[in-house]
Amino acid sequence: MPKQKTHSGTAKRVRKTGTGKLKVSRANRNHLKGNKSKKAIRNNRKAGLVSASDEQRIKQQISQIK
Repeated sequence: MPKQKTHSGTAKRVRKTGTGKLKVSRANRNHLKGNKSKKAIRNNRKAGLVSASDEQRIKQQISQIK
């Protein structure tokens, strides 16, 4: 059986933290900010964590990343 390859698209978008959680950039950050509230823009600056329901699936896709 061949080795499982890392999903390169996911690997570019997700990083592992020191505790093993998955860190991702948030959506809606780049343009059309005039109609977004200041609070929404401010809260979007921080990176987000992957939800628990998606975490197992994404960890399989990037299993080779340390």
